[in-house]
Amino acid sequence: MAKNILVIGGVGYIGSHTVLQLLLGGYKTVVVDNLDNASEIAVAKVKELAGYQGNNMTFHKLDLRDKAALEVVFAGTKFDAVIHFAGLKAVGESVQKPLPYFDNNLTGTITLLEVMAAHGCKNLVFSSSATAYGWPKVVPCTEEFPLQAMNPYGRSKLFIEEICRDVHRSDSEWKIILLRYFNPVGAHPSGKIGEDPRGIPNNLMPFVTQVAVGRRPALTVFGTDYSTKDGTVVRDYIHVVDLADGHIAALHKLDDPKVGCEVYNLGTGKGTSVLEMVAAFEKASGKKIPLVKSGRRPGDAEIVYASTEKAERGLNWKARYGIDEMCRDQWNWASKNPYGYESPNSTN
Repeated sequence: MAKNILVIGGVGYIGSHTVLQLLLGGYKTVVVDNLDNASEIAVAKVKELAGYQGNNMTFHKLDLRDKAALEVVFAGTKFDAVIHFAGLKAVGESVQKPLPYFDNNLTGTITLLEVMAAHGCKNLVFSSSATAYGWPKVVPCTEEFPLQAMNPYGRSKLFIEEICRDVHRSDSEWKIILLRYFNPVGAHPSGKIGEDPRGIPNNLMPFVTQVAVGRRPALTVFGTDYSTKDGTVVRDYIHVVDLADGHIAALHKLDDPKVGCEVYNLGTGKGTSVLEMVAAFEKASGKKIPLVKSGRRPGDAEIVYASTEKAERGLNWKARYGIDEMCRDQWNWASKNPYGYESPNSTN
């Protein structure tokens, strides 16, 4: 029997790629999203890419905080597990508007956990974040590092992790896997789905691609005087398809009777500087990216990358792609869809 998986926030960047991998893996998938930071066009694209397995996906537009609507979804299907991606995710915006972040991210998750418990579904994979490590004093970051989020977005992820640990302590039937992502980039190799941020991008690579397609004049590099190889900050970039496969590995792990509430890093274990990433993208795209050098951004850590040993051992998962493939697939998506899903005359 194919397993039924509920994917919350399954139309967004990481969610849509994971839904596709689920469908291709033979899972039946129900997707819930409020489309706050996602385009419904992604649902159609995922269906198309999944071929006949696309028939195993249904989509409901609803907000996680709408308990009555969520109850209806659970009443209609007996779910084997839930993957929870939904949440506001812009670090800078969270500093300016902390309350909407806590309302959306925390209230939504608490509502989800209540409805899951009421319907006897106690298997959860949760999207956490490497922001939980704050400014690590040493690298690579292991899962045992002290947790110290530096902004409301990161704190919302940290609070949810603690809520999940408490829920499991209160009821050992719960099996929860918390996945701390590093920096997702790239797109599906088909170029049909990818990252399509609303408004000003929050991450490096969407900015770089918007410069490459002519939407922005230059890339601003924040901080060129760090004590790194070229003065710019170092991060662990991971291909979004590798990240999606990490969620499939986590679902398999939930079958293990010994699982309680566990946390795993999803990264490559390699650090790449901003300038190295820009150079790799220039090579992949054949485009020159003009740079504007600026001062350091408050709150930016100097070097952050993952220890991946625990995921390799515990999930039997390892990232397969490097920055060259990430940049190749990022450019393939951006060149075909310069304005994201709403691109006029999209070649998709």
